[in-house]
Amino acid sequence: METIFEILLDALADTVKALPFLFGAYLIIEYLEHHSSDRIRRALAGSQRLGPAAGAVLGCIPQCGFSVAAANLYGGRVITAGTLIAVFLSTSDEAVPILLANPGMLDTLGRLLLVKAAVAVLAGMAVDVVARRAQERGQRLPEEKREPCLCSHRDCRHSIFWSAAGHTAEIFFFLLAVSAILGGIVEAVGAETMSRFLLKGSILQPAAAALIGFIPNCAASVFLAQMLAEGTLSFGAAAAGLLTGAGAGMAVLWKVNPNRRDNLKLMAILYGVAVVAGTVLQLTVG
Repeated sequence: METIFEILLDALADTVKALPFLFGAYLIIEYLEHHSSDRIRRALAGSQRLGPAAGAVLGCIPQCGFSVAAANLYGGRVITAGTLIAVFLSTSDEAVPILLANPGMLDTLGRLLLVKAAVAVLAGMAVDVVARRAQERGQRLPEEKREPCLCSHRDCRHSIFWSAAGHTAEIFFFLLAVSAILGGIVEAVGAETMSRFLLKGSILQPAAAALIGFIPNCAASVFLAQMLAEGTLSFGAAAAGLLTGAGAGMAVLWKVNPNRRDNLKLMAILYGVAVVAGTVLQLTVG
């Protein structure tokens, strides 16, 4: 019972951290829905080219709140797929404080954040370039399939504050359940089993670490950071795992974006970028 209580407490702590970002994201979406105008639309369209760079910078802040907010904004088609990819790739979650607690890892932490930010910007911009070219060829894009609308009916007269609060509460309990379940699975599997899965010394270690990074729970980034600090994980493998480690953002994306094929494509892009970057780093840096 004590272990179960600790898992639930950890899940609650992780989820509470995302609350302000969830609420902020839903306020933005509700505002756009209620007050959409040509001026707002033009402003959003004009900022899309800089979206991946801004997303990469925000994602480097050590918590998963921005990835959660980005998933919601993408679900409402407020930001581009490239911006979402940039935020997810640069999100560092709890890895930063773990490495900061090890004075000898400060240089490694700096290089890690630079790598994540650079990869995030390049990958995000590449995704948006491909999307724009597809649009120019007349193909419909995921971003064009629906307007940012959260209301169950078109005539929305209720307060945007209470509407945003309602959606925030819904996602909060969803995240809490997912975090608790995954926390229990990680606890049951154990750190030793996960360490063996990481294939120490193998060229395939980045590919394995990137899979662990997909676990939408802070425990994944904590584990990867600890393995890096202990020398079990190479720098390249740690980078790969933390590139896919978007915290709770990925879980929220599957909740708010009904286009499952789109979600799978985004996951494939994240994994491919993380594995390639991690493998290159492992071969060149270690």
